[in-house]
Amino acid sequence: MHSWFALNPMSPAIVEVKGIHQFDWLTRENVPVLEAVENHNGIRNYYHGNHIAGANLSDTTPRTFASKLQARSPKYISLLNHLRIYLPELFPNLDKVVFLDDDVVIQRDLTPLWEIDLNGKVNGAVETCKGEDEWVMSKRFKNYFNFSHPLISKNLNPDECAWAYGMNIFDLHAWRKTNIRDTYHSWLKENLKSNLTLWKLGTLPPALIAFKGHVHPIDPSWHMLGLGYQNKTKIENVKNAAVIHFNGQSKPWLEIGFEHLRPFWTKYVNYSNDFIRNCHVLE
Repeated sequence: MHSWFALNPMSPAIVEVKGIHQFDWLTRENVPVLEAVENHNGIRNYYHGNHIAGANLSDTTPRTFASKLQARSPKYISLLNHLRIYLPELFPNLDKVVFLDDDVVIQRDLTPLWEIDLNGKVNGAVETCKGEDEWVMSKRFKNYFNFSHPLISKNLNPDECAWAYGMNIFDLHAWRKTNIRDTYHSWLKENLKSNLTLWKLGTLPPALIAFKGHVHPIDPSWHMLGLGYQNKTKIENVKNAAVIHFNGQSKPWLEIGFEHLRPFWTKYVNYSNDFIRNCHVLE
């Protein structure tokens, strides 16, 4: 990553690339961070140390078995995916940040995001329960959580609106006054205790709980998601979105990417670049 930006400067923007080893606060004395590491390793050890082939399926419920299959995917056991819950620690001198996933395309100036009044909330996000797209914009808590589990049914409302990760404006000053991080860790531990059956795996479900009461809805045109799994997305809506998000398996650089959506990504790719050519990115 360092080499890429050294060879492809983004002037006048300033780009800083850091690895986990460069953060001084990631030490054994920092208990909350260690809890995240332990949670991450717990998932990996539980599922990779107890392989499907040798498992006794007679002692495994269908839900647990399905969770076990899903958890073998690296994206569910990567510590990096959980580090976003440490944004206030990652950027101790900043009071506000715009968070972007690595599978997004920015189509217009995001400066106006800074002017949005979050009304004291922490997370400015697009809600995913209001919209005409039944696959992408109809997500409520019942789509993510196992409400047959008493711990979930007791604490959550199945009809509560979900929101999207991938393009968020975070008020870090307000965040530092909350217990969001501790709540997140607490629920990760509960999910491990339940054999990962509280929710569909990923970092969004525990974040939905941790950020409850701390989310300010922003206009859906800021963040259009689902381009990696919904092939019926309207082209006009894609064109009008500030940020388009290729979340899902069908990334535009893969053969399984949707042909009518791929140009929104490929038009920014320099196929004459040696590194790009060596990556065999689909043209």
